[in-house]
Amino acid sequence: MPRLAIEAVTPAVDGGRFPVKRTVGDLVQVEADVLIDGHEKLGAALLYRAAGDRDWRQVRMAPLGNDRFGAGFPLQRVGRHEFTIEAWRDVFATYRNELDKKAAAGLDVTLELLEGRLLVETGLTHAKTIRRTDIVRRLTALVKTLDSGEQAAAGAAGRKARRVSADAQVAALLASQTLLDLQDADPRAFAYRLDEPYPVDAERTEASFASWYELFPRSLGNPPGREATHHGTFDDVIERLPAVRDMGFDVLYFPPIHPIGVRNRKGRNNSLTPSEDDPGSPYAIGSADGGHDALHPQLGTFEDFRRLRDAALEHGLELALDFAIQCSPDHPWLQRHPGWFAWRPDGSLRYAENPPKKYEDIVNVDFYGGEAMRGGRDDPAPALWAALRDVILLWVEQGVRIFRVDNPHTKPLPFWEWMIGEVRARHPDTIFLSEAFTRPKVMYQLAKVGFSQSYTYFTWRHTKQEFIDYLTELTGPRSSESLAGAPRDFFRPNLFVNTPDINPVFLQRSGRAGFLIRAALAATLSGLWGVYSGFELCEATPVPGKEDYLDSEKYQLRAWDWRRPGHIIDEITALNRIRKENPALRTHLNVRFENAFDANILYFLKSTEDRSNVLLIAINLDPFAAHEADFELPLWRWGLPDDAVVDATDLLDGHRFRWQGKHQHLRLDPASPYAIWRVGL
Repeated sequence: MPRLAIEAVTPAVDGGRFPVKRTVGDLVQVEADVLIDGHEKLGAALLYRAAGDRDWRQVRMAPLGNDRFGAGFPLQRVGRHEFTIEAWRDVFATYRNELDKKAAAGLDVTLELLEGRLLVETGLTHAKTIRRTDIVRRLTALVKTLDSGEQAAAGAAGRKARRVSADAQVAALLASQTLLDLQDADPRAFAYRLDEPYPVDAERTEASFASWYELFPRSLGNPPGREATHHGTFDDVIERLPAVRDMGFDVLYFPPIHPIGVRNRKGRNNSLTPSEDDPGSPYAIGSADGGHDALHPQLGTFEDFRRLRDAALEHGLELALDFAIQCSPDHPWLQRHPGWFAWRPDGSLRYAENPPKKYEDIVNVDFYGGEAMRGGRDDPAPALWAALRDVILLWVEQGVRIFRVDNPHTKPLPFWEWMIGEVRARHPDTIFLSEAFTRPKVMYQLAKVGFSQSYTYFTWRHTKQEFIDYLTELTGPRSSESLAGAPRDFFRPNLFVNTPDINPVFLQRSGRAGFLIRAALAATLSGLWGVYSGFELCEATPVPGKEDYLDSEKYQLRAWDWRRPGHIIDEITALNRIRKENPALRTHLNVRFENAFDANILYFLKSTEDRSNVLLIAINLDPFAAHEADFELPLWRWGLPDDAVVDATDLLDGHRFRWQGKHQHLRLDPASPYAIWRVGL
């Protein structure tokens, strides 16, 4: 049993079972409790390396009080990293502490000086072993100083002269450089290192900061105001790229673009009786034209797709594809591998259900079926699992590095951990977004096993307190008492304001003001937000009594008038511009809710760590009425008195002004329901 204990390590997810999530360029701040018996001084080092590196780098951990130590290490490249902690009894620091106290009390330290010289010699020997010539040089000089002091003390006449000589030796031993040198050259008595390192995933910036725009390629190409009869193509998407870019989006995301099945095809508004012209749901993947590794022939060829990919990059947009593990009854896999699917006792296929919803045009794979679990000679992985992995790798080869995954919570967690690990081992810059509207702990577990981002409950949060509670949960401080770790260490929220599956009741009822409110909330609370096309047009016509869109693009083509009256394109453009110009908006982890004395006004602070970018944001949550309130400038957070004067800029209109004093007043009406100010400190 080691003499030392290292406990309560942070950051850690489930005690190191899963990796902590960070972004390349971040400094990972590590803390731990380090304990030993008695009053001994301890040394601790943080050791870190990137996956594949043989040697550890290390930095000494600083004492934080109450037996806690801390240090940080940088993430300089994308991919898996790991860290561990080593601790030891710091013999010289313990000796130095005692020498300092005894000398200050005027005690005779003759014997202590001899002990000090022996410690210096031990350090000198170790410094030679580890080839630290700079330390060897300084410690050699220190030994000579101590020797000279001993000789002078021995030959000195009188108590005063001997005391002066002893004081010189004490000063040399207590010098800060001596401490640093002997800590660097410490043989580390009773050294103990944690058995298993803690993993950290460093992902690229887009994993934590991006603005998503979703559209159905097949709906493009129809002139506005006419009946949608023309099936859009990838070339039609290319024509739409400038408009998406000009709104300030970074990621252009498509629902499935694969062949669509014919059997049990759905008609308009989820009808079971489609017409011959109905295109079907793109989530019913697979036909005679191919499956997940093929393109819908009416969209274009792989050459057309690559041309779209390149054009998107030229416009500053990255493509994201939908990975939906579901098949139509016409999917080629059903012919080749019937054992990969779930069958009912009567011999019929089990189609997908989410009671009371039914998806008769989709059938389920069986991840743990006998044939699905058999590995091949060249690849021992379960056959179905390997085939799904290879689908992702095929699209990665086409230049796609972002995947939104449909309903991952209905597939096995071990599969996701294995598959994402397989892909990232080859392509560590790949990003996976979890579309899991399910129980909180399941959403968190999906994030732990590898998903970079997740959809959230944002859609169903409306009141001021609900937003405060939810963001506090997602950003709460790390707890050294929790082995699971805080969500901030593994869960990144992507605040989508709407989706093809969700037409929120709030948007159905609130008009243009409601769309402005939700856009401002999503764009400023998190580094990740997204819209499904039509949101900028304030489209909200529902299926009566449901959170579904009437005439949904999931089942039919649509022709959109992209400049129809009442749109909020300019406001979305401004929000995305403000996001890109202000680093404080690149994360959800820095949000601090401040006092605005009205139940309908959400007011919060976002700031970079160095306070070079400080924003105050106020949003009226009521789309039907103006609200005004006194609010507080958080001057105390900046070390300023209550009557301080600060410069501010309204980021919506560019107006510059000054605030004086802690107490201020604001008014926000539905036509302009939010304010964003940058504060100069």
